[in-house]
Amino acid sequence: LCMPLRYIAGKMMVVRSLVAGLDLIVREPSGHPMADVDTPLRFAAMIPLQVYNTLQVPEERERLCRTDILIIGGGAIDHELEARIQELPIHVYSTYGMTETLSHIALRRLNGPDASPYYTPFPSVKLSLSADDTLVIDAPLVADETLVTNDVAELLPDGRFRILGRKDNIINSGGIKIQTESVEEALRPVISANFAITSVPDPKFGEAMVLLIVPTIGNELFRSLEEKIFEILPKYQRPKHILRVEAIPLTGSGKIDRAACRKLAKQLYKGSAFCNPQQSSQALPPA
Repeated sequence: LCMPLRYIAGKMMVVRSLVAGLDLIVREPSGHPMADVDTPLRFAAMIPLQVYNTLQVPEERERLCRTDILIIGGGAIDHELEARIQELPIHVYSTYGMTETLSHIALRRLNGPDASPYYTPFPSVKLSLSADDTLVIDAPLVADETLVTNDVAELLPDGRFRILGRKDNIINSGGIKIQTESVEEALRPVISANFAITSVPDPKFGEAMVLLIVPTIGNELFRSLEEKIFEILPKYQRPKHILRVEAIPLTGSGKIDRAACRKLAKQLYKGSAFCNPQQSSQALPPA
């Protein structure tokens, strides 16, 4: 148990240990949960940050490799971390769930021959999509009411699903709905710097997509990167503006702060920062 007991994820580790008849090893929640755990573990649950930190320290990684099963929840797992997880010789799963469902209601394998981008729900869980393509959960064993989430999903006929992003993160540009997370996923292979997709109000399109990026290269290489971005994205997903910023706003848990990104982009837009790049090192002209 390496997560706070005030959250459902921590409480459920106690429940699991009681139901399965397992000894529970308790550690103060920290970024390095395997720092002093010498006992091989049957089961562990961590957030992505804890897994990332553990893999940075050889001794802690070795201890993790002596764990039979690891589940990861509480946040998104990016491509780099997932690639490193695929190298682990243990069973690793990503979980999908929320407080209202008393921990997770679906799993997806992250490594081994059964690795998949799709979650598989538990047998008692029934799923559907709302009119907005958000996931609707009917889990009668753990929730009294049907839950309508804000997670935009792709649902397969066999019941498996994958999360495309949050409903709140949809950009409506010229009548076309664009999922922020999907564009970011497409761009990660060609952008090594920190970046985020957001939007600003636009009189023509309603919303104009904006790429915020922390520059790590010179102008000439940046122009080449801009060309690559436009090559891999369909026309309707291409950013209308590319803005250089000092840092991408983050939440306390390390996720992209979407509201702060929109505010930052709007501030730069109002200041006409991208209209004359010769007078501002923060932005490039409109795409």
